[in-house]
Amino acid sequence: MAKKTTQPIQRDWLSKTLAGVLLGAVIALVCSGWFTQLNSEMPFAIRGQLAMWMVPPIWLGVLSGTYFFVSGARAWMWLGAVSVLSGGSLAVLRLA
Repeated sequence: MAKKTTQPIQRDWLSKTLAGVLLGAVIALVCSGWFTQLNSEMPFAIRGQLAMWMVPPIWLGVLSGTYFFVSGARAWMWLGAVSVLSGGSLAVLRLA
């Protein structure tokens, strides 16, 4: 019976972690901005609290998901693209 070989832990965990922390924060803040823009009829006190408290779960979700990327470069590429596209869509949403 052939022994199954496992791949060693990749050494770019630092790159993945930095991508998740930095770009995950951007993505979480943009999602919070979407929420505030799309729910403008909600009272400000409630909307502000919900927008504030939704940032950490999204941020941590993105951070934990970065370790599923094959490499740190792919994590930076994909999360960077999501950050740019979501930030651009928020800017368009604010202008409308």
